[in-house]
Amino acid sequence: MLAVEVKNIKKTFQSKQSTVEAVKDVSFEVKKGEIFGLLGPNGAGKSTTMGILTGEFLPSSGSAFLGGYNIKENPDIVRRLVGYCPQFDALFDSQQIISSSFQGCV
Repeated sequence: MLAVEVKNIKKTFQSKQSTVEAVKDVSFEVKKGEIFGLLGPNGAGKSTTMGILTGEFLPSSGSAFLGGYNIKENPDIVRRLVGYCPQFDALFDSQQIISSSFQGCV
């Protein structure tokens, strides 16, 4: 069984001056029980990819599944499945202070 399945995800950000393609056609699979590392140089799209997988934002194209759930169709379920400790604090806008006080890094 696959714990994570990512298929051809892309993420672009639009500014007034340009379009930035932060993630370009990324695909990978992680089997249940497998240890996985996402490595790359600064600017490679690692944080953006993790942001997509944790529901911080949606991919511009492609698809991703966590625990068999589509991240686009089931974002609330996917968020409950993920324990993520980013480099910087990351709280959802809808998260109340009391719930973030008990949230730990896994």
